[in-house]
Amino acid sequence: MGQANGDARQLQPAANPLQSARMNLLCRRVATALSLAVLFSAAFTRADSLAEHTVFECRYCAVAAALAAPDSAEFRKYAPDRLVDILHQTLDVTPDFGKGTVSGQVTLTFKPIGKPLAELRLNGIDLAVSFVTCSEKLAGHQVTDKEVIVTFAKPVAVGKETKLTIRYSAEPVKGLYFRTPELGYRPEETHVWTQGEADEARHWFPCYDYPNEKFTTEMICHVPEGMTVLSNGRLVSTQKNAKTGLMTFRWLQEKPHVNYLITLIAGHYRTIEDQYKNIPLTFHTPPSDIAEAPNSFQGTKEMMAFFEEDIGVPYPWDKYGQAVVHDFHWGGMENTSLTTLTDRTLFQKDTENVFSSEGLVAHELAHQWFGDLVTCKDWSHIWLNEGFATYYTHLFMGHKYGRDHLLYGMFNDSRGITSQTNNLRAMVYRQYNDPKDMFNYLAYPKGSWILHMLRTQLGDELYRRCIKTYLDRHQYGVVVTEDLNAVIEELSGKSFDRFFDQWVYHAQQPELEVRYSWDQKTKLAKVSVKQIQKITDDVYLFQFPVTLRFKSKSGTVDQRVQVKEKEEDFYVSLKDAPEIVRFDPELSVLAKISFEVPNAMLYAQLADKSDMVGRLLAAEQLGSKRDRDSIGKLKEALNSDAFYGVRIKASESLRKIRTDEALDALLASTKQSDARVRNAVVNDLGQFHHERALAALKQIIASEKNPAIAATALRGLGAYTRPDVRELLGKSLNSTSYRQRLADAAIAAMKTQGDPSFIAPLLATLSARESQFTTVGFAAALDALASLARGEERRDAVREFLIRHTNHKKERIQLAAITALGTLDDPRAGTVLESFALSAKPSPQQEAAEKALNLLRGSAKRADNLRELRQEMLEIQKENRRLSRELEDLKKRVGAGEKK
Repeated sequence: MGQANGDARQLQPAANPLQSARMNLLCRRVATALSLAVLFSAAFTRADSLAEHTVFECRYCAVAAALAAPDSAEFRKYAPDRLVDILHQTLDVTPDFGKGTVSGQVTLTFKPIGKPLAELRLNGIDLAVSFVTCSEKLAGHQVTDKEVIVTFAKPVAVGKETKLTIRYSAEPVKGLYFRTPELGYRPEETHVWTQGEADEARHWFPCYDYPNEKFTTEMICHVPEGMTVLSNGRLVSTQKNAKTGLMTFRWLQEKPHVNYLITLIAGHYRTIEDQYKNIPLTFHTPPSDIAEAPNSFQGTKEMMAFFEEDIGVPYPWDKYGQAVVHDFHWGGMENTSLTTLTDRTLFQKDTENVFSSEGLVAHELAHQWFGDLVTCKDWSHIWLNEGFATYYTHLFMGHKYGRDHLLYGMFNDSRGITSQTNNLRAMVYRQYNDPKDMFNYLAYPKGSWILHMLRTQLGDELYRRCIKTYLDRHQYGVVVTEDLNAVIEELSGKSFDRFFDQWVYHAQQPELEVRYSWDQKTKLAKVSVKQIQKITDDVYLFQFPVTLRFKSKSGTVDQRVQVKEKEEDFYVSLKDAPEIVRFDPELSVLAKISFEVPNAMLYAQLADKSDMVGRLLAAEQLGSKRDRDSIGKLKEALNSDAFYGVRIKASESLRKIRTDEALDALLASTKQSDARVRNAVVNDLGQFHHERALAALKQIIASEKNPAIAATALRGLGAYTRPDVRELLGKSLNSTSYRQRLADAAIAAMKTQGDPSFIAPLLATLSARESQFTTVGFAAALDALASLARGEERRDAVREFLIRHTNHKKERIQLAAITALGTLDDPRAGTVLESFALSAKPSPQQEAAEKALNLLRGSAKRADNLRELRQEMLEIQKENRRLSRELEDLKKRVGAGEKK
């Protein structure tokens, strides 16, 4: 160490005041640069780093807590104990439309199970209970913020039928939703609707609110004359109360179902009617929407006929109704015999087939068997509800339009599933925080794929027999995944334990690298399959059957193989070299597959009229090519393929290529007879930033009669910040269209442009025409307004406009305004946001305000860091100027010394 220091000193130059000053200045500047780099980094990343650290800490604590208490209720969720068998529930209610409250009484008829019942606990969130009566003597009752607890004077004997009545009132924040003038809706369309799934019913009446108990129900509702009441089952009576002047509707559901499927819809409605066999079919909308109702309703009868035939079980309920409500939170809800639908599903015929309700209507109708007749026992098995409904929607599409439509749906679902990365959650999963966490891609598309693979392996006839037996055996009951497995094994004679273990009880799906080669001497085709997914305790090495298909001049050869190793080779003897090689040609295995083949094979595959999936895959792979031949093949497919999905994929691939030749191909392909393809081409043109693409979009906006496609073209203008485009967007902003879809599209384009010149016209339009926008459209407009104004120095008008809407009558707009204040990034909005964030009771408004405040705080921290940075830079500049003066002074002194 000492010797090294001595050597270093010997290498230093002799002392020189000028050199020393220069070195000192250089060192300071290096230090300054490093400081600036650190400061810049801190200014822009400190808040993000803190957020990441906080998330890490929270995740760590959550995992640690779970490991510390593996038997706690929070660690794994199970169905609760059934202490009683509920036989019947009567709900007699009167909604107060002006106040947004409900009052009434619930009567439960039940029998204790297992042992005498000392107390009965019912779910009830913030309910006011006025009295409780019972056929058994009561010791008393208590009401908490989560439960109504009834204590019996002495335990009720096992099997003894008991009747309990609770009179109550509520001002629910969930479960029961009013749409009234007091909340910003038109008086002539006043209505109220309920939502039970997953556990919202407890917010508006005391109940057993879990899916492992079924019972018959009765709904009695009192409303002003002129209103309609809809509920489960059959309408028993309608009569006017001479004393109150209210109309009383009594509905009876005589077949048992679960609590979350109980529904009440009441208000001003118009109805269209039809019938399938002896089953009444109805479709209800608020009065202003009735003209569009037939567009969404017309396929219901055909769907019901198909489901009865394919499932093998008759429709199980007394009637089937569908009711549209305003601002529903989801697409639809399959309440027993009466589905609730969002008003967003309504459309006009001039949109051709760009908009359709078929998928939504079929999904909710399929639930009447899967989810209603047979219901998952607890939320960890929700795929038994949602996966079936999703798959039978695809089956109906295949039935009505041909098998290619079924496969196209499965193809798109597989792309969505396999795009999910690093998710180690199994389909049957008990460590969720909230039941709503389970309503995800695992329950819907992956659940559908499980059934598709089962149908492929069993064959159509045996599969149908299994499903019919599963429903017959468990009708009006509850099920878990093993109930399905047991039926399949019983009827097929095969073990499906491995199947369910690897696909359902463990995570993910195989990720495959497939390679092909041909040996001309031996005339052997070699297909190599490698599973490259990371194998863990959560993700298995998969075993599954799959078909290899070889097409040549000699014909088609299919070889069924069993994939079971991490890497394996399959050899198939052929007469001549294949022109097409397909792995899983019938789309029977859920997997992420990488299978690259030469262009010549892709071209042959794209031209194979008998293989839609093959053409789809070929069109997809050609999107990574940039040569003229590939572009030509895609253009040809876009304009001539028999299946619309392949044409859409060809358009998408041309957009991904993004060359001038690809743009030419799209521009030459805008005349499409299928509106879905035309819409896709317009959308893909909007991804090019090119004068010719802009000209095409403007022409489409001017001439396109389909408003859905015109809206797509308007969104494509977002990339062009030009006066003529701004003028066109301004004109569209003030246009009138069904559900204001053209104005919505113009606003989306304005947001994309980020041009603050749009602030004033957008603010004026939203102020003058709010009532003409849908709730969702207006909420999106608030977000766009905040985004446009974010970087402006003067944000007062926008801030005040948003603040006014934080007290909006419609909750969705209120939440959007709160969120937009965070986007606006104006510290002067902090006081308003804090007033929501400091609310004593958790609410969606509080959560939105906290997120908005976090954005403001992060921005403030960055601003503080930037102010510190500016101050530091000023001090460094002063220091540099001082050093420069010292250096100049040294130069003069050294020069003067040299002259001597």
